[in-house]
Amino acid sequence: MKLSSLALAAFAAALLLSPALAAEPYGKWVRPSNGAEVSFFNCGGKLCGKVVSKGTSSAKVGTMIVGGAAKVGANEWKGSLFNPDDGKTYSGVITLVGADGLNLKGCALGVFCEGETWRRVQ
Repeated sequence: MKLSSLALAAFAAALLLSPALAAEPYGKWVRPSNGAEVSFFNCGGKLCGKVVSKGTSSAKVGTMIVGGAAKVGANEWKGSLFNPDDGKTYSGVITLVGADGLNLKGCALGVFCEGETWRRVQ
């Protein structure tokens, strides 16, 4: 009886500590199209993102690209996304895709949308 309880506890702990199940959007992510790195962090209970390395982007280090997206689902946030390459702000959705994928999709006029999946910097 003790052995099965211990095995069950170990299995439950492994599930809780699994990166795929405990994934959060916080940390550094790289945009594949231009190599820019953005640090995503909690800002007052919302999701914020700041450029920490510009790659080939025209972004300046320190530029906020996400100023406070609200969590709307288990792995989804909605808010404004600033694209430093064109200087425009879009209505956006950020979706955590597994432990190492973060999809950012911006829309103009709610109809014209583009997205890209970023990868976590290890």
